Amino acid sequence: MASRADNIASNLSLANFSKATELKSRIWFTIGALIVFRFLSFVPLPGVNPLILETLYSKTQGGILDLFNTFSGGGLQRMSLIALGVMPYITASIVVQLAASLHPSLAAMKKEGESGRKKLNQYTRYGAVLLTAVQGWFVASGLEAYGASSGLQAVVAPGMLFRVGAVISLIGGTMFLLWLGEQITSRGIGNGTSLIIMAGIVAQMPTFIANLFEGGRSGSISAFTIVGLVVLLVALILGICFCERATRRLLIQYPKRATQRGMMQADRSHLPLKLNTAGVIPPIFASSLLLLPLTITQFAGNSVSPDTTLGNFVISLNQYLAHGKPLYMVLYALGIIFFSFFYTAVVFNPEETADNLKKNGGFIPGIRPGKNTATYLDYVLTRVTVLGAAYITIVCVIPEWVIAQTGIHLFFAGGTSLLIVVNVTVDTITQIQSHLLAHQYGDLIKKAKLKGRLR
Repeated sequence: MASRADNIASNLSLANFSKATELKSRIWFTIGALIVFRFLSFVPLPGVNPLILETLYSKTQGGILDLFNTFSGGGLQRMSLIALGVMPYITASIVVQLAASLHPSLAAMKKEGESGRKKLNQYTRYGAVLLTAVQGWFVASGLEAYGASSGLQAVVAPGMLFRVGAVISLIGGTMFLLWLGEQITSRGIGNGTSLIIMAGIVAQMPTFIANLFEGGRSGSISAFTIVGLVVLLVALILGICFCERATRRLLIQYPKRATQRGMMQADRSHLPLKLNTAGVIPPIFASSLLLLPLTITQFAGNSVSPDTTLGNFVISLNQYLAHGKPLYMVLYALGIIFFSFFYTAVVFNPEETADNLKKNGGFIPGIRPGKNTATYLDYVLTRVTVLGAAYITIVCVIPEWVIAQTGIHLFFAGGTSLLIVVNVTVDTITQIQSHLLAHQYGDLIKKAKLKGRLR
């Protein structure tokens, strides 16, 4: 049976939106911050020739650079100040999260509450600065080396000064994006970092749509293929929306307690286990590991002779690990399944959850508290993760199969990108509904007070 809050939430109308001034100001602030992010993606690094860089980037498509370029909204392709985006921060947060589950001192810090969380966030920022510096140095050095080997030098004045300047500029751009994301979270609507990543992905949508219809106009892409792609995208989005909201609810019962009227009442609640507990981490990890060798071999392929054994190996590796190839899809699926189970085990600890339930007096009906509860939670979570891993694998492998069959570049509409866009959109809409619901409750309270005064 739906609660009163659920009934009010289902009856929310956009008529209340015009009255919610705070919500409107938050939305306008978020839009303004995302516009600043898009402007920054067109500001190039000092000492880089954008025209030659466009030619160089077109020769290295298909590797891990495409993944970073998608998340940065095309910033890496233009070698802008925010070329690395927030990916160093995401990587650092994952590393800190893994370390907190493995290292005893960090695990104890995680249990300290708000103070421990602030310390871990500070370590994450330090790690993001370090990763940005390392990645920025390799990007600047690789840009100089690759430009020299290909005969197209995108760096105006190569040397130590350019490398140091590029590293400082990239660190400043990434740190500014982190600050902008925090401002969106506190003064805007939704999660700031997630919205920045989503904005970078959605920014590629006009180019994808224009290329698709231009191919249909010129005849290189059939109308049937265009309609099939649109139907496939809609079906994937609907499937993601359904599966991301799917949960396995475990009944938690608490001992009977005396109420104010002297009656004994047993409290009940539910422990929700999401179908996709790992989120978008499995496809990001799997694709990064697979595309990293491809990117390295692409850079090395210009200086390796095809007549040598190493040259044949480089060419074969590029062929077999290309997007849409059977070996790539098989390894991609296996990587997603592995990281789904691995990351789920990191973010959800059945023993810790069972101990917390036991301390609060809660138990699962028919299961003894303590070790038996932990075993049961692990049993249920493993089976839920099997379905979740299969769902993520299907969503991510289908676009790769479409690439193999049609030859159309679908990095914008890939499984990872769709998962991020749909999840962030659903989360943002939920927060907007929460603000509207709070505003509607505020109006009801004001009306109740007014009626009480009239009486």
